[in-house]
Amino acid sequence: MAAYPTEINHLKARSLVRITWADGHVGEYAEPYLRGYCPCAMCQGHGSQIHFLDIPDARLHEIRGVGNYAIEFRWHDGHSTGIYTFDYLRSLCPCAGCLAARGDEK
Repeated sequence: MAAYPTEINHLKARSLVRITWADGHVGEYAEPYLRGYCPCAMCQGHGSQIHFLDIPDARLHEIRGVGNYAIEFRWHDGHSTGIYTFDYLRSLCPCAGCLAARGDEK
């Protein structure tokens, strides 16, 4: 089953996005973390390696749905070309349990 969010909240006062997934899992994604992992070609290039870009003071301005499979973030710097699929967002979940399951420190 593909990852599917049941709720997406932008908690502006905490500078994070909270996503509740269909399986009940809740992930909290800091704005700079999401901006740093923008999946667009300008940020990631055209290779298969995903890497983090340090964008100082990243601030989220808007969240938009993209079909039934993704969301788009519009950032303070006007950047908005990254389409974050639900599967990609779930794979980025920074909670301790997901980090341990992946065996990495994203």
